[in-house]
Parts: sequence; C-alpha cells; structure tokens
Amino acid sequence: MSTAKAATIPADTASHILIVDDDSRIADLLRRYLRDQGYRVTVVNSAQEARIARSGLSFDLVVLDVMMPGESGFDYLADLRKTSTVPVIMLTARGEVDDRITGLEGGANDYLTKPFEPRELVLRIENTLRSASQGRGPNVDAVDFGDFRYNLKRRELTRDGSIVRLTEREREIMSLLAARPNATVSRYDLLGDDPNKTDRAIDVQMTRLRRKIESDPAAPAYLQTVRGVGYRLVSD
Repeated sequence: MSTAKAATIPADTASHILIVDDDSRIADLLRRYLRDQGYRVTVVNSAQEARIARSGLSFDLVVLDVMMPGESGFDYLADLRKTSTVPVIMLTARGEVDDRITGLEGGANDYLTKPFEPRELVLRIENTLRSASQGRGPNVDAVDFGDFRYNLKRRELTRDGSIVRLTEREREIMSLLAARPNATVSRYDLLGDDPNKTDRAIDVQMTRLRRKIESDPAAPAYLQTVRGVGYRLVSD
C-alpha cells in the first residue's frame, strides 16, 4: 500500500492568489507551498501574462516581483492601480528603503524581501487579506492618529493642519510605518540594507520622532515598540 501523501486540492471558495515572478524556481515553490496551505494559485512570468490572467480570472491577492524583464513590478503596479484595488504584496530581491517606499506609496499593501521563509509570506498574505476584508483599501493616502495625520503621497506630517518638520530619515520611517498602520514593521525593514545603520540607530530615530509626536515619549501612545520585533504606528 502506498504511503505517499495525497496532493492538497484547494476548495473552490479558497482565496485565489496570482503570483507574478519570472524566477520559475521560486514561482513553482510558492505554487506548491500556497496550495498546501489551502489557497488556489495561478503563476505567470511577466506583467503582460498577469494582464491576460486577470482578464479572465478573479484574484483575491497578487504577489508581485519587482525585477522582471521588460515591464517592472513597479510599472505594472502603477498601471494596475488605475483600475483595481486588489491587494498586492511586493516580493523582490531589492531591499533598499527607497524601493520599499516606492512600492508602498505606489499602492502595494506589503513588501517582502528575498530570501524569505514561505511561512512568513503566508502570514503576510493572511494579514493582508484580513485587512482588505475589513475595508482598509490598499492605497491609503493618509493615516490619522490623535491630532496628527501623515500623508503618504506627500510624505508630510501635520498636527491639527500645521506641518511638523521631519528629517528625510524620519520621513522614511514614518512612510514605512504609516503604510501598514497598526501592524508591526520589523527592525530589518526599518534598517534597510545600509551597513552603517544599526538597531541603536533605529532606537535613536524613534526617540526623536516620539519627542515630536508623543505627549509622553516614555509611554508612547502611537509609536509603540513591539519587543524583539520592531515598531508599529497605532492609528485611529
């Protein structure tokens, strides 16, 4: 008698994920892993193939690579956002802060850097689908918290309509936090790939931001520490 494990067949009602990645090895790995987790999965290798797939099928979420031949993931995302609010997770080897901000400001819901653990991607997919089902749009223009508003398009922090001055580094951090309000952003994501940046540098930046935002920086209400993981922006 064979003891081979039967293949998982996702239910017709399972969330349908579109993977857009020209790396066939990673795409096949994700196809198998996500199907084993109960998702329906369609894999394409380019932005043009993604358009063809979306013309005939409905998807609940898109996992989109940035570095593809021809049309990049950033370009496809910009075009996609003209007509669709489908949640998007950027999946790429490019981990620089500017690239992550470009994707998030362009309408991506989340950003995961290669190499990664498939389980982490599944958790991010679950969180993104949950947020979308609760009515949070994927392209949030601004986030409100207390008397403050952070505008992601203008990268501008205001308090009761008056501009709060931020350094460029503080704007980078606020953009990453505001793009995922109430979710934890890891220290790795906040650090980027600059070898001169350290955990201590992030702590110093957060202390300075808290002095500009919190009524009591020692007991922050909005810029909260998630011990051992990172930080989160608690929004209204």
